[in-house]
Amino acid sequence: MQRLNHFNQRNRIPLTVWLCLFVGLSAVSHADSPGPGSVDCTTLDGKVMCGYQGWFNCPGDGSELGWRHWGRSSRRMFGPESVTIDLWPDVSEFDDGELFETGFRNADGSIAKVFSSANQATVDRHFRWMKDYGIDGAFVQRFATSLRSDASRSNRDRILNHCRQAAENHGRAFVVMYDLSGLREGQLGMIADDWDRLDSAFALVQSPAYLHHRGKPLVAIWGVGFKDRHRDGGYTLQGCRDMVAQIKAAGCSVMLGVPTGWRQQTRDCVDDPMVQEILQMADVISPWTPGRYRDLDQVRRHADDFWAADQRRCDELGQDYLPVIFPGFSWHNLKEGQAELGAIPRQKGKFLWSQVVAAKQAGANMLYVAMFDEVDEGTAIFKCTNDPPVDDHVPFLTYEGLPSDHYLRLVGEAARVIRGEKPVTEVPNVRP
Repeated sequence: MQRLNHFNQRNRIPLTVWLCLFVGLSAVSHADSPGPGSVDCTTLDGKVMCGYQGWFNCPGDGSELGWRHWGRSSRRMFGPESVTIDLWPDVSEFDDGELFETGFRNADGSIAKVFSSANQATVDRHFRWMKDYGIDGAFVQRFATSLRSDASRSNRDRILNHCRQAAENHGRAFVVMYDLSGLREGQLGMIADDWDRLDSAFALVQSPAYLHHRGKPLVAIWGVGFKDRHRDGGYTLQGCRDMVAQIKAAGCSVMLGVPTGWRQQTRDCVDDPMVQEILQMADVISPWTPGRYRDLDQVRRHADDFWAADQRRCDELGQDYLPVIFPGFSWHNLKEGQAELGAIPRQKGKFLWSQVVAAKQAGANMLYVAMFDEVDEGTAIFKCTNDPPVDDHVPFLTYEGLPSDHYLRLVGEAARVIRGEKPVTEVPNVRP
């Protein structure tokens, strides 16, 4: 309680907010162990996990944050004049109470609607889809910059609580993943402080759904060693080393999201000996790949040049290796038309599946799929519609006529292949 009071005073969080969060999280902290069909949360081995952004907000969802990650301005109506997404979620299964009206119109003239990640029913639905299609769980993104204000941090706490409850409800696994993007020099200390707060106030790792690895709760940290983050006033490598040491001292295993060129410190990686010192502290290494290859031939070359050698290096060092795969990429609307719509084509799932095959052949026994719900950059694998709103000036991608659950099926099949339950095939064994 003393540590809880310390954080409350320092961050000036209203007592009522603390009580609501504490009661909500404590209510599930002593939940029964997962039942039959639930994911084994004692290890990352054999898992296919998705990144879960959970960053979508709408006016009226209780967060007081406006149109976050739908439009260009949180205060401006999400519509043709303010839009940053390239895929439109399929909300045909959603209840009316989960949906919010936008400034877009469907082809039949009706008002187009979207969801909010602040809604428990919506997050529960997403985790139910994970269960339905055999996806093991999610790395719940916790953006470090969102921890700097009370309102934003409270919203992230609320969404993390939703993910916890949903993971328990559906026998899935969840992990906290800190994204360091946007932090400046001297700000990395907030990561260990935040984890200490979550652990002490919310007993987060007592959840039967919280993923452990190597006998300890797993904490993921994304953004260590990237050139563009360690220059011009960005956070330092020494700060990263201290942060990782603090998390490990708290009794956790650590997964680091690192540059593609981490092994030889080339390409997107800082050329500094301290990088290797930090990476050797990690239990799991996960190099970032979106944008590093764009077609099937480049996937194969990337696997030959990086994944196979990375896997060998991790084996030599006694670390685990978590390759990242993605279905395609597009941020046309986010970049206000300065980027091509569908810049990295999905090829009706062939692009994603080629990465599953290549990763498995390189020796992978776990995968990270980026992302479950990322419609801003066109990497989402959850249900998206082939009938997005119609506007003369705002184009949207579709799933090329495929069922809206096609990519959920692909990722579920990938999990079976990674675990060796299904053979590696050049064509995925999913129904049309």
